[in-house]
This record gives sequence, C-alpha cells and structure tokens, in this order.
Amino acid sequence: MQQKHLVTQALSALGIALFTACSSSGSSANITPGGAGPDAVVEYVYVANFGSNDISAFKIGSNGALTTVTGSPFATGSKPNRPIIDPNGKFLYVANSGSNNVSGYSIDASTGALTPVAGSPFAAGDDPSGMGITASGKFAYVANYSSAILTGFSINASTGVLTTLATSPFKTGNNPLGVGVDPKAAFAYVACRGGASIYAYKIKSTGALTLVTGSPFRAKANPVLAVVDPSGTFVYVADDGAAEISAYKINTGTGALTPVSGSPFGAGTNPTGAAVDPADRFAFVPNMGSRDLSVYSIAGSTGALTPVTGSPFGTGTKPQGPPGIDPEDKFVYVTNNGSSNVSAYSIGSSGALQPVSGSPFAAGTNPVGAATCQTAGTRCLPPSL
Repeated sequence: MQQKHLVTQALSALGIALFTACSSSGSSANITPGGAGPDAVVEYVYVANFGSNDISAFKIGSNGALTTVTGSPFATGSKPNRPIIDPNGKFLYVANSGSNNVSGYSIDASTGALTPVAGSPFAAGDDPSGMGITASGKFAYVANYSSAILTGFSINASTGVLTTLATSPFKTGNNPLGVGVDPKAAFAYVACRGGASIYAYKIKSTGALTLVTGSPFRAKANPVLAVVDPSGTFVYVADDGAAEISAYKINTGTGALTPVSGSPFGAGTNPTGAAVDPADRFAFVPNMGSRDLSVYSIAGSTGALTPVTGSPFGTGTKPQGPPGIDPEDKFVYVTNNGSSNVSAYSIGSSGALQPVSGSPFAAGTNPVGAATCQTAGTRCLPPSL
C-alpha cells in the first residue's frame, strides 16, 4: 500500500503547481498580480500537496520563475493528488485519496486565487487516484484505486458543481490510476495497475461510458496513468516497474489501441506518469527512482519516442507526475514528492531543458502533480488537451 501511495502521489490533468513555504533551496514571495487588466495575459501553476492537504498556487513569471499567489495554499481534503483544470478555464478540481472525495474550486483569473465551489467536496469512490475531464467541460471521471470503479459526474458550467451521473459508477480493472480523455471527448482510457491493462471506453452524449471492443488492452506489469496526446492520435502509459513508457495508436473510429512500432521505449527508474506539450512535439516523463526527467521527441506520423539530446535531466528527490507544461509551451514544472519542491525548466527548440533561475521552488509537503493555465479575460485556460 505504501508503494501505491507513492505512485498516487506522483499522479498526476495537465498538469500545474500548488505550493506552501516548506524548506527548499528556492523561495517564493507572496504577491497579488497587479495591473492585470482583462486583456493582460498571466499564467498560473497549481500543485497538489499530498502531505499537507492543500494546493499551492503560483504566478509564472516571464522567465518561468514562480511567485506565490496571495492566499496560497488553499485547503483540500485528505491526500490530494493530480490537480486538473476544466477546459473552459473556470474551475480546478483535485481528487483526495485519503477522504474519498473531490474538491472543486473556482479560479479568479485576476489573482490566481481559488474559492471552493458550492457543495465541495463531492463524494467519490474508495481511494480516488486522479481524474479526467472531457474537452467540452461537461463531464468528469474519477478513478478510484481501491474500489476498481470510475465515478462519473456532470459539471455545472456556471457553478462548477459536480453531480453524479445516473449511470455511475462504471466498472474498471483493479487499481486504476487516473483517467486520460481524448481531445474529441470520444474516448477515455484508464491504466489499471492491478491487472496490467488499459481499459478503453466510449463516451456517450449523456456522459455514460461503454467499453470499447477489445478492451481491456494489455499493458506492462505496472502501468501508471494513460495520457492522450493533443491530437487524439496516441496514448502514452508509463510503467514504474519496467522503467519503460508504452505508446499506442488510437483507432479514431473505434477507440481501440494498437502498440506503436518500437514500443515500449526506455525510461528512467520508476517512471510515474507522462505529459505531452501543447504543440505535440515532446513527451516528459518523471522518474521517481532515478531522480530525473526523461524527455522525448514525438514522431508525429508514428507516435514513436526518441530521447532528446541531454535527456534525462536532473530533478529533486522522488519526482512524481505528471508534470505541468505552461500553455505557451515555454516551461515545464516537475513536482518533487521527496524534497517538497518544484523543479522548473525552460524548454528549448530541440526539447532540451535548462533550469529556471531560482529553481527549485518551495512547495507544500509531498507535492504530486501540477496544472497550469493562461488567462483569457475572466477565465484561465489550461493547455489544449
């Protein structure tokens, strides 16, 4: 169970960083973004702190450095992991694996502050490990690690309130970790650690899920998170036991998965998730055991992965993911569960990384997963799915 919690902490939306002031070689001052009129563009990162039961919120500077938002950290339920922002840029959600529920917040785009939505937290299953949201922002799905089910919700577009779907819950394999939703909102994918499999579902117009023909699809021994690329063409799944990442091509008509030629691809020790940048050029995989971040270029036609020059790149202790990539595709943020901080990097044209000045930045206790967004009027839009 301890290993599961380590994996759950790493999980993990799109990812985005939440921090409290803990001891770290980096620092962050409290600020309220000033002079940001409705047309000003600001980016934020939110990080779930598994150990301190809160979310740290930061403003991203022009050089990628992080500054704490006024009011941060924001309280969650017990053992939060993998924050996610709805595609319409109004709400942030986080699964609380210790209290078996989901916390929901409205995002103030002018300050980055979070305010709980009415009725939050919302009941989920046993040990929720992460969630996915459809591109329309209408439906959310939560993977419940210990009860082997997905809880489905509709999202009130005005208030952010979650309402359990009448057809929920949906059966899945043993020990599901997170939910990957394709950008067309046609299919959802769940890596099930206990059964070494990937469950694939068709998403109906009502939000109900039905298994794709051929599902579940075989995975490696310890699959961790299924991540769909922004084009909706490929699924990437890290395996924290085999030190590999598997790639699958999606049949866009049926949702069925076929292994990509050359898959699986080598990673570091104990990879804990993956993220793909908004431009669909690079994949980022944090490796908890080897304390580094593997970066790959993606072959657009085949989905095959090739390590970029210099990969892997050093991180803090026990990096857990998925990492957060800012919507402008300039920076990547990695939550270090063991050192309770966040490593920040600028992304070069080749995918090579350079540490941001001041990195790492202090977070709360045992951060797991980051989510980012960019302001657009009164909303804060995450990277494209």
